[in-house]
Amino acid sequence: MKPRSKRFAWILLGLVGLSAATALVLNAFQSNLVFFFTPTQIANKEAPIGHAFRVGGLVEQGSLHRHGTEVSFVVSDTVKSIPVTYVGILPDLFKEGKGVVAEGQLDDQGLFHAKQVLAKHDENYMPPEAAEALKQAGAMNSKISKSIVTESGSK
Repeated sequence: MKPRSKRFAWILLGLVGLSAATALVLNAFQSNLVFFFTPTQIANKEAPIGHAFRVGGLVEQGSLHRHGTEVSFVVSDTVKSIPVTYVGILPDLFKEGKGVVAEGQLDDQGLFHAKQVLAKHDENYMPPEAAEALKQAGAMNSKISKSIVTESGSK
């Protein structure tokens, strides 16, 4: 083999190796990527069924039911709600009316099966995604309530 051919073979081999390494890194990144959705987005069918993602909002009052280590509750963004089931021990700070983020999968019936549940850890903290979702939902609620007042006042 000529020196020029050997150099070309080494360059080609290096490019193949670099391509393989890039593909492996991108595949690992994609499998560890977890998106966040609000209950409203889930109700609007924007969330993937059968793939892991996070849902966040407030735990609705009176929705917490315990059956041994199996727990069910409802997460709300004040506009829509999503039922959640979880098997395991909940965090100590988990309470009704408080912020929560659950990671898991949605089934065909619209039930979210959480693999992990995270509760806020002090009075001032809420996950940024959940805080933004609640803020947007609150803005929607105020617009809805204003339109209801306006419509009922005009009749």
